[in-house]
Amino acid sequence: MAAHDAIFKQFLSDPAVAKDFFAIHLPEEIRNICDFGSLQLQSASFVDEELRARISDMLYSIQTTAGQGYIYCVIEHQSRPEKLMPFRLLRYALAAMQQHLSQGHDTLPLVVPLLFYHGQRSPYPYTLRWLDGFSDVIQAEKLYNAPFPLVDLTVISDDEIKTHRRVALLELVQKHIRTRDMLELAQDIGLLFERWQVPLPQKRAILFYIARSGNTSRPAEFIEAVAQSLSTDREAIMTIAQQLEKIGFEKGIKHGMQRGMEQGMKASARNIARQLLLSGMEPAQISEITQLSAQELEQLIDSPSE
Repeated sequence: MAAHDAIFKQFLSDPAVAKDFFAIHLPEEIRNICDFGSLQLQSASFVDEELRARISDMLYSIQTTAGQGYIYCVIEHQSRPEKLMPFRLLRYALAAMQQHLSQGHDTLPLVVPLLFYHGQRSPYPYTLRWLDGFSDVIQAEKLYNAPFPLVDLTVISDDEIKTHRRVALLELVQKHIRTRDMLELAQDIGLLFERWQVPLPQKRAILFYIARSGNTSRPAEFIEAVAQSLSTDREAIMTIAQQLEKIGFEKGIKHGMQRGMEQGMKASARNIARQLLLSGMEPAQISEITQLSAQELEQLIDSPSE
């Protein structure tokens, strides 16, 4: 492989040779938008380490009528072709796009993948359309040739959201978390708790989330209103309201939680974090709710009874 790779790269590193190579082998519609006088070899390589014995690559930048673009040439030296090579070409092209964005650009560049093959089998035996790699090509075409599915809560009515069964609670809260006094939704949230028998850990998580991130100046009052609709877990929910009052969430919302909790609030925050850890909530969520650092949560995990 080393000899094949070396001779190819020696020739294609010559701008004049590379220009002729691409002018001959690129599709006509691509050639017509390229300024081959601007062709430059780049130092980047995106081939996976474990494949470097069989595959190598060269990346060129080139000006197109749409701005800067790239030609990504993959050289397949193995005698047995790679059936999923189109998927690899797509991955490598996306990596080139990401590198382009990382350099400060805010639009995606055209990256033209080109496979150079000189194996023993002739002609090249596999498709170079990446969608053909799926077992269900028709569904893959429908999915990847269309805009991706979107759940836009901002255009779904509250009444429709309430029909979304066990995900209605999450959707309703996140739809209004920044735009509405959550106290107005207390009854709806309580009814959703009841209708779908929401587990206590999820109740705690959503209520702390609302208190921390929601648009309400009276989080404890809000939670008490939610509790009025409950036939179960009412005591546990009321305890949350008491805890919020104790750690000063009301003051925190008025003055900005970004300033952090005062020293006297830390102990209560740790108590809440300890309960949430026991309920199985993810540490990242707990940190967001209580403003405790990852290190502080690790200490609670190591010493839960302190």
